[in-house]
Amino acid sequence: MKKILVILSLVAINANVFAQSRNDDEPRFLKKENVFVGGSIALGYTGGTNTSSFVIGANPEIGYTFSEFIDLGFAFNTIFNSYKFYDAPYRFKQDAFNYGAGIFTRIHVIPNFFIQAQPEYNWIVYKQSNLDNGTTYPKITTKASSFLAGIGYGQRIVGQSSFFTLLMFDLASERFSPYRDTYGTAVPIIRGGFNIYLNTKKKK
Repeated sequence: MKKILVILSLVAINANVFAQSRNDDEPRFLKKENVFVGGSIALGYTGGTNTSSFVIGANPEIGYTFSEFIDLGFAFNTIFNSYKFYDAPYRFKQDAFNYGAGIFTRIHVIPNFFIQAQPEYNWIVYKQSNLDNGTTYPKITTKASSFLAGIGYGQRIVGQSSFFTLLMFDLASERFSPYRDTYGTAVPIIRGGFNIYLNTKKKK
C-alpha cells in the first residue's frame, strides 16, 4: 500500500510540472476552478449454480485536475454486499457492510475514455445466516485493503462538469476485500457518476 501511495504521489507531481510547463504565466497548482466534487453509485452482480452475489454502494469523491490528461483525488465508499451459497453442507447467506477511503488517479488516454487506479482501505462487518433453518451467526468485524483498476467512458469538460461510467476489478487478493466473494473471485464493479468543478471565476 505504501508503494502505491508513493507512485500516485509521483504521478501528481509530474502532472503538476506538466501543467505549469504549458502556461508558465498562469500557475496551475491548486487553482480552485480545477477542484471537483461528486461521486458515483457502485453496482455489481454475479450469478451461478452454486453461488450468487450482489453489490451496491455510494462513492463520494473530491479531486483535482492537474492537466487535461490527469485527475487525482480522494474517494470514500459505503458498500453493501450480499452473497448466497448453495454448495456447502447447508445453504447460507452472507451480508457485508463496509466503509472505507482511498485515493484515485484517472488518466484520460483518448477523448471520452480514461483508465483509473484506486487503492483503498476498508472496514467490514460480516453477518451470516443459515437459509435452511434461519439461524443467524455472530457478526465478524475485520478490515482489508484493495486495489481497484479499470476503464471508464464519459464526457469531461475541465472547469465545468463530467459524467462517466466505470468498470473496475480488485487486482489485490486479500481475503476480506469487499470486492471479492468468499471463494476469492473478483466481483466486477460498475459505477456511474458525475463531478462538478468549483469554478470561482466571476464574469465581468
